[in-house]
Amino acid sequence: MHDGDDGAGRGAQARRRDAVRNKETLLDAAAAVFVTSGVEAPVRDIATRAGVGLGTIYRHFPTRADLIIAVYRHQVESLAQAGPELLASGTSAHTALGRWIDLFVDFLVTKHGLAAVLRSDSAGFEALHTHFLDRLLPVCTELLDAAAAAGEIRPGLTAYQLMRGVGNLCIGAESDTRYDARELVRLLVAGLQADGGDHLPPG
Repeated sequence: MHDGDDGAGRGAQARRRDAVRNKETLLDAAAAVFVTSGVEAPVRDIATRAGVGLGTIYRHFPTRADLIIAVYRHQVESLAQAGPELLASGTSAHTALGRWIDLFVDFLVTKHGLAAVLRSDSAGFEALHTHFLDRLLPVCTELLDAAAAAGEIRPGLTAYQLMRGVGNLCIGAESDTRYDARELVRLLVAGLQADGGDHLPPG
């Protein structure tokens, strides 16, 4: 292969990496806007947060449903990667669990708006839910097992039970300003502690 071909190949790879980063920036911005304003938030708010034009968003995601589904999958992958990173950060396993559950709550606020968007495509919604369980149950299990092995929480709770419980506490939280789901979830995570949960994890 000629040097020119090598350069062209490297240039194409760099452009692909830039495209992936740009798309991730859009998805991060959309997720943040959805958390604060819901999935019906104006697309221009997402564009402003991402620092791009409206045309850039529509080029990647022609419809709102496309954008919401992409955000859902992006957040699932971010959560899946965050678990091992938190365990490796040097904090206690219980603290890592609490921080991961905090990220999970942010995800759930976005997820609640998904059902209405996909109501006409139950098969699509079921596929996303299966993906969600396949990716996140093992991560939550790893966090729980690490905290139990360290003697920081009571053993016996399954990842499904914890994630289902957190999900139930978050239902309707985005539409009721008098209800602080995050505080209730922090009490739940604190209550897992082997010493009786006398100390809340840091917010």
